[in-house]
Amino acid sequence: MSPIDTIRFNETPEGVDLGLRVAGPVPRALAFVVDLVVRGALYLVLIPLTAFAGVGLGLMLLGFFLLEWFYPVLFEVLKGATPGKFAMGLSVVHDDGTPVGWSASMIRNLLRAVDFLPILYGVGLVSCLVDRDFRRLGDLAAGTLVVHRERARGAAAIPDVPSRPLPPGLDLQTQQAILAFAERGPRLSAARRIELAEILTAEEGRRGAAAVDRVAGWASWLARGQG
Repeated sequence: MSPIDTIRFNETPEGVDLGLRVAGPVPRALAFVVDLVVRGALYLVLIPLTAFAGVGLGLMLLGFFLLEWFYPVLFEVLKGATPGKFAMGLSVVHDDGTPVGWSASMIRNLLRAVDFLPILYGVGLVSCLVDRDFRRLGDLAAGTLVVHRERARGAAAIPDVPSRPLPPGLDLQTQQAILAFAERGPRLSAARRIELAEILTAEEGRRGAAAVDRVAGWASWLARGQG
């Protein structure tokens, strides 16, 4: 089945599902433009080095090289994102959700030379569009993802809807799933909410918005300690 939203789940060794919302080509392209402006400003700072006879040109070219290839690596490993990605609310992580390391960041950024072909990241754009997680070739080789950074949120709240008694015989795991659905619902796409609600109400055969409303009512019942 094709994914109906951009949230990918990875189970941690502790048994916790870690949700990662992968970033598409548009925010990544905007982040690239911001980084291009930042690097351009730094290039201008280095140009006056040519005034130093003999070594000046060499120092400037060395600075250009380091900026081009190690600017993204340094920021991704130490901060999780370049200034451009940070401005767009993005981060680079391993595909299991762990922070990106030196080797993975080096691989994904060295392969930018291939992703850039034939011009303006043509290969990278095609790769992003055909891959379900919007990965360019560098990401595929390095095992990395570009994801939306989670913003700090207050405690999740159960929607204030009329309570509905639970069907008899629901086990604890299913009750926990109902509460999790109600808490995460506002962050899911409408199609994803319906899909999950229909799974939870399968025995009643409810479909669409009716399934979502029924699960919300069950969650309200549980949240009030009536389960």
